[in-house]
Amino acid sequence: MITICGRPNVGKSTLTNALVGEKVAIVSDKPQTTRNRITGIVSRGATQFVLLDTPGFHRAKTKLGDYMVSVVRESVADVDAALLLVEPVASIGPQEQALLHRLDDTGVPAILVINKIDTVEKPRLLEVMALYAAAHRFDAIVPVSAKTGEGLDELMAEMDRFAVVSPHYFPDDLFTDQPERQICAELVREKLLNCLDKEIPHGTAVEITKFSEREDGIVDLEATIYCEKESHKGIIIGKKGAMLKKIGALAREDIEVFLGAKVYLQTWVKVKENWRDSASLLRNFGFQND
Repeated sequence: MITICGRPNVGKSTLTNALVGEKVAIVSDKPQTTRNRITGIVSRGATQFVLLDTPGFHRAKTKLGDYMVSVVRESVADVDAALLLVEPVASIGPQEQALLHRLDDTGVPAILVINKIDTVEKPRLLEVMALYAAAHRFDAIVPVSAKTGEGLDELMAEMDRFAVVSPHYFPDDLFTDQPERQICAELVREKLLNCLDKEIPHGTAVEITKFSEREDGIVDLEATIYCEKESHKGIIIGKKGAMLKKIGALAREDIEVFLGAKVYLQTWVKVKENWRDSASLLRNFGFQND
């Protein structure tokens, strides 16, 4: 059981997908894309790696943000190891500092993973390694590029050191424990993040309200997109429905690849004002601590 933690936009979900070899976590260039803890499963030989991709550690401004931060804190405990993912920048920010304190408190074995090494020269990389080595006693430091795959085999070898003898947690052919409905909803939300600007996509949630398969194998899906303001609803729908149509078409392509079936997707947009600060609505959308 290995937690992947770090500040927003450092590449945690990209790394998870690269290690698993399947798209189990949505990816965008916007911070706080991941909201829940995502489980990716890698079975290699006798070893099964259960990777816990966590939300970016940030200063919370809403109840949803509080939930996301608590997910990170709880995930950096009761695991076999943690990966602290950072960018190749010779500076330790407040988010990394807080996570280092959390690692100190829990005593969990930790690997420093320096991502995006394809963007820097080696001397700069050595500076980053030296800085973090002085800040915490890491069990290993592994430079990688989740984008190109460089260093991932070395990372897997380091992670393998923390495996213990036990039955596998999941069947060996499984790559995530997320329900199909949840992944489909996340794929729709990914397109919202990629197609919309500023604050609007962060104020959206997606619920799959219909999921059924016809006799001919076609899957019928209905997705409801919730936003916080009436003005946001208009932007999501777009002129003559153009934006909503674009989001639906892009999402349907990815969902068809994921399900391996033809998909008929209908999308709806509804307003739920300030849902990110409503405890009851957050529970309805699945954001709750067990």
